[in-house]
Amino acid sequence: MPMAEIAEILAANESYAAARENVDDARPSRRLAVVTCMDARIDVFEALGLHLGEAHVIRNAGGRVTPDVLRSLALSSHVLGVDTVVLLQHTKCGLEGVTDSELQERTGADLGFFPIADHAEALRDDLDVLKEADYLSHVQVIAGMVFDVETGQIDDVVRWERPA
Repeated sequence: MPMAEIAEILAANESYAAARENVDDARPSRRLAVVTCMDARIDVFEALGLHLGEAHVIRNAGGRVTPDVLRSLALSSHVLGVDTVVLLQHTKCGLEGVTDSELQERTGADLGFFPIADHAEALRDDLDVLKEADYLSHVQVIAGMVFDVETGQIDDVVRWERPA
């Protein structure tokens, strides 16, 4: 069965490649990066009204600011012109209401999972990490939001703009 899934993906790619819109520039035209969860219920482009070539989308468990997100945003901002970052968490996330130790036990992985006890607090914490990273000085605006997986609506939780 898993090999059938790969065959289905490759078949779908043939149709996509034949009709795909070509975007020449790797720089996002809206100078935007979105950090969000890997949750399959979130169609980032549809939810935010984005199109191919307009934004970088960085996904991980919980949509948290991790070292790899920082690495990606350093490149996005310095090399590819991003000046606005949206942190987009969501309701009913698998990282809500659990602890690192619980997730380490469930997965067998000795990792920090960045669990979420409170979305507003987690977004403020992640926003602080971004604004305090000297190497992200090109980032001018950061917004933290929560996507409701049941309604599709977004709650605008926290914003920050670099002082002039």
